[in-house]
Amino acid sequence: MSTSNRDHYLADSPPTVCRLEIEPHFSNLETKEKLYAHYISRASFLGTRVTMRQISPESEGIFDLIVDLYKSVHGDWKKLGETTGVSEENVKFWLEYAAGFLGNAGNYKSFGDEKFIPRIPEEELAKLVAHSHKSNHIFEKIKGPIYSTDPETQNLLGFPDAGHISTYYPNSPDITQAEIDAIQLFMIKNSLLPENTRLSKVTHHHKTEYHLLKASAAKHPQSKDEVVEYDLPADAPLEGRKLKIVYGDHSEEMAKIAHNLEKAAEYAANDTQRSMLEEYSKSFKVGSLEAHKESQKYWVKDIGPKVEVNLGFIETYRDPAGVRGEWEGFVAMVNEERTRAFGELVKNAEQFIPRLPWGKDFEKDKFLKPDFTSLEVLSFAGSGIPAGINIPNYDDIRQTIGFKNVSLGNVLSAKAPNEKITFIREEDYALYEKLRGPAFEVQVGLHELLGHGTGKLLSETSPGSYNFDFENPPINPLTGEKVKTWYKPGQTWGSVFGGIAASYEECRAECVAMYLGGDADILEIFGFGSDSEIKGEDVLYIEYLSMARAGLLALEQWEPRTKKWGQAHMQARFSILKTFLEAGDNFVTITSTTPDHDDLVITLDRSKIVSHGKPAVGKYLEKLSIYKSIADVEGGTQLYAETTTVDDVMAGYRNVVLKKKQPRKQFVEANTFLKRDGGVELKQYDATPEGLIQSYVERDV
Repeated sequence: MSTSNRDHYLADSPPTVCRLEIEPHFSNLETKEKLYAHYISRASFLGTRVTMRQISPESEGIFDLIVDLYKSVHGDWKKLGETTGVSEENVKFWLEYAAGFLGNAGNYKSFGDEKFIPRIPEEELAKLVAHSHKSNHIFEKIKGPIYSTDPETQNLLGFPDAGHISTYYPNSPDITQAEIDAIQLFMIKNSLLPENTRLSKVTHHHKTEYHLLKASAAKHPQSKDEVVEYDLPADAPLEGRKLKIVYGDHSEEMAKIAHNLEKAAEYAANDTQRSMLEEYSKSFKVGSLEAHKESQKYWVKDIGPKVEVNLGFIETYRDPAGVRGEWEGFVAMVNEERTRAFGELVKNAEQFIPRLPWGKDFEKDKFLKPDFTSLEVLSFAGSGIPAGINIPNYDDIRQTIGFKNVSLGNVLSAKAPNEKITFIREEDYALYEKLRGPAFEVQVGLHELLGHGTGKLLSETSPGSYNFDFENPPINPLTGEKVKTWYKPGQTWGSVFGGIAASYEECRAECVAMYLGGDADILEIFGFGSDSEIKGEDVLYIEYLSMARAGLLALEQWEPRTKKWGQAHMQARFSILKTFLEAGDNFVTITSTTPDHDDLVITLDRSKIVSHGKPAVGKYLEKLSIYKSIADVEGGTQLYAETTTVDDVMAGYRNVVLKKKQPRKQFVEANTFLKRDGGVELKQYDATPEGLIQSYVERDV
């Protein structure tokens, strides 16, 4: 690989490190609530190694290297450099790489799925690690994959047969996408849930079979009657091979997680929380996703807790097949003042939903009003921290029991020092800087509640039973004919739409936010009324301008050689930018006057948001939603392929986007420790690479 291409993969220098401020909110808790938070925080972070194993083969080794090297000098990095003869700059490069690694829980970016490598030369890092026998031993085993950028396809997460990396399919370089997809279809037919699994292709003595690795403390099924071996279809690509269920993936971590959840149950506020934790613990002990689904039912019913929690194999963005979940867990405190606005949004949701561009036949029979809170994060274990969450992701629970929305306040408000605002007009700077926070809060609220929370999945819920009038099915507004497709028993939105499901749904939710984001009564709820200092029309303008800018910045996450998108949300935002550009009459334009596009700028005509922008978004949103509702994977896939295709003009802007990209924020989170008097101590760390590393070492996972 050329030096210029290799430079693209170098770790951010300097990285953007922010501290999640939590002390005032944690201090307001009673001792019992602090203990509840402590044990679930421990349970969440004890899954850190699980997340790393889901990213790359070398990630866990890199983590061990960082921790051991810190311990070998008690965190005195300056002394390590002096002792080993490594320059201050190269020590700094190592710390920056380590911080980036910990912030992403692996050596592939959580936002983009692209590998990054250290700026410290390999021979200089070898000097550092030589200080510790253990570190040196670890480094010798993983130095190749730490620094390697060849072959280039392995710098992206994805299907192994496309040359990419995915440890959702461990030690299986020859497993194909066709095999993975065929096994997923078999699993649907046999009611085998995939979220807490990995899949291996194993060949021994010229005999090939597949192992479905199930995350559990137990290494054997709990029932002698459980089927643990299946005969797969005889035709290609599975060729009649065996599928064996293998328990005990991440066994040590699952046992520790379950133990901490059992301790947390001693401090639960009510029976609902106790039942929730009991099901969580059962799920991680025995590998039961049915138990995890039960935990989510209790979680949805636990309305308004002072300490909000959730954990498990949740989001499927990083599995190239889009069905296996990444480990994550969070603990947060409710911000009651910020929550009031979201409560009003929920209270009035039923008057907003009919405004969306699809008929009642394609909307849930009853809107199940969720708990919607603004949270201040104590702990968020995983490969990245979102600004908002709408879970559970299990379709049957969402459709019948409900869901919760949360906005993560201290994530939204975390400011990066000296962040540069790129690609907008100079005359927009002041307003953009002032209102991007409020505009994003409106966007997150609508995205989570009315984006992810709306839309009916037309389904055959069990053989012969339907949640719509099967004898007289609704008219598809896109064709004018009766609907011809729906979800069959055992099918879910994710299993039908597969690898595009996550990004497609994020796009749908973002479009809902854009479509409703200018409605005066909604803006009034957030405090932007006719009499407020901040005017609603200004917030709306920044909502649309922010989305257009995000769509342009998304080009960083598009790989021109493979034509592959690396991040679900950014792929979605790019497609919305294309929708803006195609709205006509110069509603949005992107212009530059230099060959290298160094002065590239977005211009959005705010006078045309209502006349051009909103109608264009509405037409796109209707298609996205109808295809999803009726399980029309062919139509939805074709639409999304068209709207996310990068043409030559947009591809030409990618280099300047990369040139001006800003490092993504890495968050330093607090730790909690048990005190001798039975209380809980909170410890926060400096917003530096050193502070981020120290927080992980003291987490002791």
